[in-house]
Amino acid sequence: MVWVLAVVAVGMGMTLPVQAVINGRLRTALDDPIRAALVSVLVSSALMVVLAVATWQPLPAGWVASSPWWVWMGGLIGALYVLGSLALVSRLGAAFLFALLVVGQMLSSVIVDHYGWLGVPVHAVNPWRLLGAAFLIAGVVLIRRF
Repeated sequence: MVWVLAVVAVGMGMTLPVQAVINGRLRTALDDPIRAALVSVLVSSALMVVLAVATWQPLPAGWVASSPWWVWMGGLIGALYVLGSLALVSRLGAAFLFALLVVGQMLSSVIVDHYGWLGVPVHAVNPWRLLGAAFLIAGVVLIRRF
């Protein structure tokens, strides 16, 4: 089952460069990265409203008070990600941009895992994880160079 989920995750990852290029074209059409990001996020929000209505269930009582303050950061990070990717894709190209994004994701993930931040299980940094991160960085260098 984990391999099926892995294939789904790879497929999801494959959509991100396409999304960045599409949003980059929207930025060109609107001549403004902030408005382009707003349109992209509004379309995402409209889809989420439709899905929420279609699968409606009442929210648990007290969920706001019982949630940590940082749960609100996901939407903020998502909006900044969309804005950043649509602003950078035309300058860096899809392959280099996403190679850099993957390195950033890996470095952040290793730190989050090592300390168990945000409630994830602890997975200590070890030489193999560091070697994997080094290979990703080497991949970025190769993509940029060639």
